[in-house]
Parts: sequence; C-alpha cells; structure tokens
Amino acid sequence: MEQKRIQNLPLGTSDFSALRLADEIYVDKTELIYELASQKGKYLFVRPRRFGKSLLISTFESLFNYGLKEFGGLAIDKLWNDEAKYFVVKLDFSEAKYFSSPEEFSQRLASLIARNFSRVGFSYVPDSAESIFHQWSDWLKTLDSDSLVVLVDEYDSPLTSCLDQKELFAAVREQLSKFYAELAANERVLRFVFVTGIIRFNEVFLSSEFVSFTDLSLDPRYGSLVGFTRDEVEGYFENYLEKAAKPLSISRNDHLKQLVAQYGGYCFEETGSTKVLAPWSLLNFLAYPSRAFLAYWFETGGAASLLKCLKTQAVKAPEEFSKEKRISRSELLGVSGSLSDIALLTQAGYLTIKAPEPGETFLLDYPNLEVRRSMARLYAEQLLDGRIPGQVGAGPIVETLSEGSLEFVVFVLNRFLSAINYHKHPVKDVLPCEPMCRSILRRQG
Repeated sequence: MEQKRIQNLPLGTSDFSALRLADEIYVDKTELIYELASQKGKYLFVRPRRFGKSLLISTFESLFNYGLKEFGGLAIDKLWNDEAKYFVVKLDFSEAKYFSSPEEFSQRLASLIARNFSRVGFSYVPDSAESIFHQWSDWLKTLDSDSLVVLVDEYDSPLTSCLDQKELFAAVREQLSKFYAELAANERVLRFVFVTGIIRFNEVFLSSEFVSFTDLSLDPRYGSLVGFTRDEVEGYFENYLEKAAKPLSISRNDHLKQLVAQYGGYCFEETGSTKVLAPWSLLNFLAYPSRAFLAYWFETGGAASLLKCLKTQAVKAPEEFSKEKRISRSELLGVSGSLSDIALLTQAGYLTIKAPEPGETFLLDYPNLEVRRSMARLYAEQLLDGRIPGQVGAGPIVETLSEGSLEFVVFVLNRFLSAINYHKHPVKDVLPCEPMCRSILRRQG
C-alpha cells in the first residue's frame, strides 16, 4: 500500500513561490483571494504580526505576475480567468523603519520607492529639482489604465518605530500621506492595491485621498483570510496533530482542544463568530511538540516595549489584568482621532473581540492561554520591579498551590506580597486588589 506523502510545515516561509516550490503545506485561502483580486479595488487589511500578512501579499504578487502558474490544485485554479499582463510592485515598509530624523526617513522612503518601481520602468533622478513624488507621479501618468498592481506590506512599520516620539511621528506620517496621495491622484492606472499593517493609523488613512480605500479589517467575509480556523487545522495538519498527541497519551480531538485553548481564540471581525489560531505559535508547536506549549507568538513581539508606548496608566496598571474591557466600533477604528490604548492592544493582538454587544460595542478579552499567561507574567514583573516571582523566592506559584503544604503556600505567598512595590502600586482598596493578585499569580505559573 502506497504511503501518504507528508508535506513539510511552512514554518517561517512568507514567500508563496518558495512555499509551493518546497512542497510545504499551504492552507488554501485562494477562494477569498479571488473575491478580492478579481475586482478593481484598493484595500487596507490590518492584522497582528506573525499572522501571514506577508505570505498573503506574496500570493497576490504571484497571481498578478504569473497568473495560475503556481496555483495548481488550489481553489482559484478553477475561478481565475484574467490573462492580462500587469506591472506588479511590492513594497515592504519595514525596510524603511530605521531612522532618527525626518530627513533620514525621507531618504529611506525615496530609496524604497525608487528601487521597487525601477523594476517596472520608473527612473528616479536624485539630483533633479523635482522631488521623488513629482517624478514618480509624472511617470505614473504615462501608464495605461488598470495596468499597475501595488502591494504594500507593513505600511505602518515606520510609524510604530517612532510611536513614542510625537514630532518625528508627525513628520513620518506627512511623508507617508504624500505617497498615498500620489497613488490616489493616479487612480486611473491602478488595477489593484492591497495594503497591510498591524495598526490602523487614521492620521494616514482618514485623509480625503482615501475615501475610495476599502477597509477589510472588521469585515466578516475576511475574518479567516489569515490565521487558521479549527477546521483548517484538522484538515491540513492531521499527520502532525497525531504525531504531537502520541507522547501525551491523549486523543487527537482532546489535543486539538488544548491547541485551540492555547493558541486560538483570535477574532478580527465584527460579528464575533469567526475564530482563528495564531499560525506562528501553532506551526512552532507542531514542529517541536516536545517543548510543550511555549508562548511562541508573544515572545516575538516585544509586548513590554508596546506597554511603554501606551499613554494611559490605567492600561499599564496590573490591576487592569482581570477587568472586563469594552470598546466601541468607532474607537476600535480610531474614527474620532488617534487610537486609544485599548484599540492599540486589540489591533496588535493582545486583546481580541469576544462578542458584539448592543450599540456597536465589543466585549474584549485575551484571546487564549498563551497571551493571558504572558500578560500575567508581564504585570507580575511590574509589581515586582522587573523581577519574576522566582527571583523573590516565590517560585512557581501554581505548583506550590497544587502540591505544597498549607504552611509553605502561605510562606511563598507572603514572599511574593512583601516584594511588591507598593509605592508604584498602592493598595487603595483591598477588595479589587485581592482578585487582581490572585489572577496574576494563577496565570503566571
């Protein structure tokens, strides 16, 4: 009997062509991709880091560059019939995120535009009296109608790199707005524009040039465009699930439930019905199941750095850990102005939509155990002035509570409580303080 071929895991592969060439598993999203790519349009798509946005951009790039050449056996193979040839330009704005002044960013942005558009015929003259934007706009006007595809990955990377520097942020925002304004002014030549990022900065996207951009970020139709649904995990990773479940002596179904609880629970659409798992965490776990449930997604993101950028002490404070959080639709999208801290945490993936509520409001919570426990550790370190419980002699709290004697439990808890910096985190009310400490201690273990 012929043995079934096991495809490789697509761990760390963000290039569609490379993934297909290496015979790695591709979770087929091409029916949704067809719905978007078959129409002339300009789209914004915001999702947390490590969720497959770069692979999505690369998939569009392959489709518009080579047609169905690399899509054999996928859903779009029976749907796509566009045989036109396009100028396809992909820009990765993470290449322009390292700078210390507005002038340096302007140079990096000009270089990014010149390098990538030169591949399809644009020639930039650095010493000209005309700016990069004027030269680029003049060139765009020479193109045929509907002939250009522009794909932008990590559009917000330069902005997030200076989020805590108000003047520099404003200067970078102005330069980026000029880039998109030139695109909007030359809409005639645009066949398809797709822009991805982590944060929806309305300082850029609420300008008058962007009234024709469609924001897909909360659209229920595209809630699973990136990330893996439970059905997709079962259907595409069956062999890896069985392999990972064997050492634990549990059924594949019970193991899948554990995976969903650990790495799932993310919801990016306004009905609250489509849940997905974090690809980066899931693929790392399936690749190294002996390491058990590590915080793969959380550990790559610098949550501590994000918290430093937050404006309100209320969000930074450890007592906020276990409180229910709600946000209006307009606040989540930053319609009334700049993003609130709760909106920033939600778009970045540290909080997620749990359910819609009356009045266009969403109930928020941590998506899963990975994020909940990691945030508990982060808040515990704030309580302990950057230390972890083990460094103050409090050890692994969960194991102590489940296995230690009553006297030892009291001893360990007293060590933890005596190590708290009460000047920074004063106990104003014992009742709310008690459940906060209990939640953090329970989740950090």
